[in-house]
Amino acid sequence: MKKFDVYAIGNALVDSEYQVSEVLLQQSGVEKRHMTLIDAPRRAELLQHMREVPSHRTGGGSAGNTIVAVAQFGGKAFYSCRVAEDELGAFYTQDLAHHGVATNLSHTRAPHGQTGICMVMVTPDAERSMSTFLGATADLDHTALHPQDIERSRVYYMEGYLAASPTGVDAALQGRAIAHRAGVALALTLSDMSMINFCRPGLEAMVGNEQAGRLEYLFCNEEEAQVWCGSQDLEAVCAQISKLARVVCLTRSAKGCIVLEAGQRTEVPAMPVKALDTNGAGDMFAGAFLYAVTQGYSHVQAAALGNRAAARVVGQYGNRLSSEAVAEVMAGFKQGLAA
Repeated sequence: MKKFDVYAIGNALVDSEYQVSEVLLQQSGVEKRHMTLIDAPRRAELLQHMREVPSHRTGGGSAGNTIVAVAQFGGKAFYSCRVAEDELGAFYTQDLAHHGVATNLSHTRAPHGQTGICMVMVTPDAERSMSTFLGATADLDHTALHPQDIERSRVYYMEGYLAASPTGVDAALQGRAIAHRAGVALALTLSDMSMINFCRPGLEAMVGNEQAGRLEYLFCNEEEAQVWCGSQDLEAVCAQISKLARVVCLTRSAKGCIVLEAGQRTEVPAMPVKALDTNGAGDMFAGAFLYAVTQGYSHVQAAALGNRAAARVVGQYGNRLSSEAVAEVMAGFKQGLAA
């Protein structure tokens, strides 16, 4: 008897999103379309640049967004993460509880320090550029794991950003081993090109091999797949990336998603949308996909739901959907299946 549909491990970050001009982004020295890790002095510098720009605060973190999406669609979800004993940590813990996500945070006392934040800068072309201060989540370790809950889950999902933290990678791998022994499906998102370029060994360990248990699901966008494979040829990329998991979802923004499985390649079209903000789109895709497959939908159907949900995120500002938007996405998905 499974208790959770998806058990995830990842960074706990509070997102502060700013709508900025290309000029302000350049003046701030932020690398466009990438995630960059920053320290406390750089965070203070960026806050000074953004002092006159309104911001919107939400719970974040890549796997955090994904696991909240699973719960919003109706799945049973657990999140292992780490916050500090501060106002942002309390905000993050309450956000997970509000969305019905079980977490280790309700069983442990948060340490002193600062909860991690992600400053998300969105330019008029809808691209997001992220500057992340990890804070307490940099020290995420195996004590955040709930082995008994991993064993009673359908999917164990790892966030690729953990590759930047030695203790985070170790925690993800310990959880991976527990899941593999219990016959739980393994899933990973590559997260960002910066992780591939600078933290590849950690990602490769999370990908694993036949002995450690092959991934069931891998999520990446086209650019990440190109960087991983060292090629921009789509045929070559698909052939190489498909070896990493039984099912690979390769997202391509307005071109939709390619599902790679058992030597087959299926293109799933995107929903048309006027893009306003791409922040959280990939996270939402993974959450909707994992919800769907744990409820018995096919992988192609799950990708269709993922595309629909991601499009809804891209068409608004902010990384999360309202409960009303989730209900509309699900209703449209079911109508599409019935057509």
